[in-house]
Amino acid sequence: MFPHDLLAEAETLLAEARARGWHIATAESCTGGLIAGLLTAIVGSSDVVDGGAVTYSNAAKTRMLGVPAEMIAAHGAVSEPVARAMAEGAQKTAGTELAIAVTGVAGPGGGTPEKPVGLVWFGLASPVGVVADHRIFPGDRTAVRMATVRHAISLLRAALDTGRRFA
Repeated sequence: MFPHDLLAEAETLLAEARARGWHIATAESCTGGLIAGLLTAIVGSSDVVDGGAVTYSNAAKTRMLGVPAEMIAAHGAVSEPVARAMAEGAQKTAGTELAIAVTGVAGPGGGTPEKPVGLVWFGLASPVGVVADHRIFPGDRTAVRMATVRHAISLLRAALDTGRRFA
């Protein structure tokens, strides 16, 4: 289901987190659980991966992660504040050291000039705080979603490596 190189990246991520005694939670909108699916495809992931929330609807973001409905109304679901709040909510709910959140426009429809198809916001909560990043990925829905998963793994690895910058 996942490319071998991506599985290898995920396996390295889990080994690095395990070595630190850290745990990971996910909060996913546009990827619909693909990040958690990748991580849990690795044998032994249960000692690192706590859980994941698929919060596809705005109501689910509010109900499951505590993202304020007013924030979603003001900024839209695909925005920096919402990505940050999703990551914070996942980290708080799961009680993990790391939480990754993704919210985006995977396409083929739904894009606007301000938020085009391929735009994805990432939120990453760690013991030192919450940061956000965004990318605009080319391609069809599948390509955008897989690029999102790949970048999420990269961001989680960067959070474990104190010598690397977030973005």
